[in-house]
Amino acid sequence: MIDKIRNEEQYNQVMVLIEKFIAKATEGGSFSMLSVSEAEELAHLSVLAEQYEDTVLKVMPLPVTISTVVQHKIKEMNLTQAKLAEMLGLGTSKLSQILNGKREPDVMFLKAVHNKLGISGDFLLENV
Repeated sequence: MIDKIRNEEQYNQVMVLIEKFIAKATEGGSFSMLSVSEAEELAHLSVLAEQYEDTVLKVMPLPVTISTVVQHKIKEMNLTQAKLAEMLGLGTSKLSQILNGKREPDVMFLKAVHNKLGISGDFLLENV
């Protein structure tokens, strides 16, 4: 069993293993699909990956804002800002200003991203 991740190649290998365990674990909708030894190995690998991220990659969580969530959706849905603006029924300049923090999101924008992108209304209200 590996005791420390020493380089990016090992980190990537560990991440592949973690993903395989998670895929197996969630096949039946619960973590009961893993044996005890597999669950222990998953926990061990997760700790090693976290340690590597904290010390080598220094992964910093991004602030979760309406803009970052919408921009993530743009990438996820493979859209341009112009296409998203059209989809939301907004002008491209208005969308750009909102996403760049130069304009506050209005009710029309919030309703549109909730309805068209499926972003939680609770999240939107908490982050306005």
